[in-house]
Amino acid sequence: METTSRLNSLRLAPRKVRAVIDTVRGKDVVKAIAQLEHLIRRPAHPILKLLNSAVANAEQNFQMVRENLFIKKIFVDEGVKLKRYMPRAQGRATPIHKTISRVTIILDERVSGMRKQQMAKQDKETESTPIESESKTSTRSSDSGKPEIKPASPRLERGEREMGKKKSLFGGVAKKMFQRKSV
Repeated sequence: METTSRLNSLRLAPRKVRAVIDTVRGKDVVKAIAQLEHLIRRPAHPILKLLNSAVANAEQNFQMVRENLFIKKIFVDEGVKLKRYMPRAQGRATPIHKTISRVTIILDERVSGMRKQQMAKQDKETESTPIESESKTSTRSSDSGKPEIKPASPRLERGEREMGKKKSLFGGVAKKMFQRKSV
């Protein structure tokens, strides 16, 4: 089932709004919201508000699930132009056209017919049957005879992040070489 939301009078040029809209077209709603939150463009904030409004309408009015929604269509049309004039040399006037955008967003479901009540039933079923994954943990017997569960990575045990940590090629030499103040 499709849901439609419109933003009628956005005081930005359609060309600038299309550049932002092209980044989220066809994506899942959750990913599109995350991308719009971190995008540093002026049209990103109004588009994010429109997308949040469309998702809230879908959840409230049709009991759709946020994780099941995706952006089926999103497009921008040009609205009315505000016509202004700027004085120029020798008594002339130059026209200025301030354009207005109209944004339309259509959300649809990946799996049709999935509702909040069905998701609640599925969650209850998965809670009753826990799934154990042996690939992430390794068991080892200690002196007491009971198996001991050990994390897969020793880094996680110390509380460090697994991703994003680089090994230095030169040890501490490069770090000392490029410091501003000598130690």
